[in-house]
Amino acid sequence: MRRPTIFLCLLSSLFATDFNIRDQGAQGNGITLDTAFIQQAIDAAAEAGGGTVRFPAGTYLSFSLQLRSDVHLQFDPGATLLAADPADGQGRYDAPEPNPWDAYQDFGHSHWQNSLIWGIDLENVSITGPGKIDGKGLSRRSPGPRRPTEHGDFPLSLGDDSGAEIAVNPGGEEGNGDMDGLGTKAIALKNCRHVTLRDLTIFRAGHFALLATGIDDLTLDNLKVDTNRDGFDIDSCRQVRISNCLVNTPNDDAIVLKSSYALGENRVTENVTITNCQVSGFDLGTMLDGTFGRTQTEAPDREGVCGRIKFGTESNGGFRNIAISNITMERCRGIALETVDGGFLEDVTITNVTMREIVNAPLFLRLGARLRAPEGTRPGTLKRIRISHVNVEGADPDYASIIAGTAHDPIEDISLSHIHIRTRGGGTLEQAARELPDVDAAYPEPSMFGITNCHGFLVRHVRGITFHDVSVTPDQPDFRPPFHLHDVLGARFFGVRSYPAEDLPALSTRGDVELRQWECEPSLETSP
Repeated sequence: MRRPTIFLCLLSSLFATDFNIRDQGAQGNGITLDTAFIQQAIDAAAEAGGGTVRFPAGTYLSFSLQLRSDVHLQFDPGATLLAADPADGQGRYDAPEPNPWDAYQDFGHSHWQNSLIWGIDLENVSITGPGKIDGKGLSRRSPGPRRPTEHGDFPLSLGDDSGAEIAVNPGGEEGNGDMDGLGTKAIALKNCRHVTLRDLTIFRAGHFALLATGIDDLTLDNLKVDTNRDGFDIDSCRQVRISNCLVNTPNDDAIVLKSSYALGENRVTENVTITNCQVSGFDLGTMLDGTFGRTQTEAPDREGVCGRIKFGTESNGGFRNIAISNITMERCRGIALETVDGGFLEDVTITNVTMREIVNAPLFLRLGARLRAPEGTRPGTLKRIRISHVNVEGADPDYASIIAGTAHDPIEDISLSHIHIRTRGGGTLEQAARELPDVDAAYPEPSMFGITNCHGFLVRHVRGITFHDVSVTPDQPDFRPPFHLHDVLGARFFGVRSYPAEDLPALSTRGDVELRQWECEPSLETSP
């Protein structure tokens, strides 16, 4: 079949701003490769000054598509963009572009062109449904930074196993050759402005359903994502609105804010709202089909399924002015706020959150000193965090909520109010006696400290923290105290309810602790 030229496409654009990919020659049968025809439509719309590239009902097999400014991709009902598999021999994804700053974050965060849909330096672009993107042919692999592996690149749960799928990198210029031709992201955008994704379904999207790096004015609304690794990675972005989204990611994070060094500078992620969203860790595909499967028990890092909301791990530029509200979380990890690579994390509010079947710490606030960053970087700050109206049911008993800085860099000014946590209980006196390690440079995960020596809140190296109307209830007796403070100054407890076993203390302390107010039942007793 003779392919229409861009000239003919442009001629038709004199009378319409819609560019139907079938008019360009796309077959939509899921077998014939449609990459060239789709790209022709995108290029024609751009040459016409902008327009809508329409995907009518059908399944369109494709490798990499380069998005253009002022172009809107519209997936009609019944339309699916299907990621081709290079192993089938029909083609390859675009090569990952060079990045001189790829020593500070993993391969996936350092490249954008090796994706199903990608765009760099664009304005006014959108991708909308109600159709679907199916990343069947994408790879979920991502080597680590292009350098020899260092401490802090791996979660401690992986130990010395450098064969782990999520972070393998032999190091050196040639270390990522096995990624050639692979596509690892459904959508990847870099240095763009005015971007909207709405009403779209994304299934099994490789490493990322969306990698958005350096985007100003980003809207994600009414998206359904059920994928084999990350959902949304929002990296070094400003003016971001995420709303009404369902994100199921058993193997990795669902909605994650990052501020990596991938752009060669410290760029803050700021002015972000996340509201009316659901995140989960059900079996792959079972959120979309409504069966909500529960057979998978671990993510590749050998801990429980993932599916959480997280800030970090990449945290060079920092996070500021962020509001999270009206969130449900089920069968997944809790909310994690992490800054370990030198960036600040400040002015965050989180409210109206319900959690069920949380597989690690319901709340994890970590200021550390991994410092995967240019030489000379110092630890950042974590302060002015307000978390309220959180209800947790069925939390994993091994991990209390954790708020942990370091001895040299404490967390500051934390407020926790109207928080009610029910755990499965069962902790032992031996666990209560544990001395938790200092792991300042480790990869941040709640498991980094091991099983916690309390079952409600572990607070370490903090200056100024308030608990108001907070309850911790184990379903069966737990012989660890509900609260443990280690090197905490300026702690206040108002209306706190806890249920320690057999008249054991409600609060244990270690090191310098300044307890300014305690209103709790039972009364305060401090362990030796």
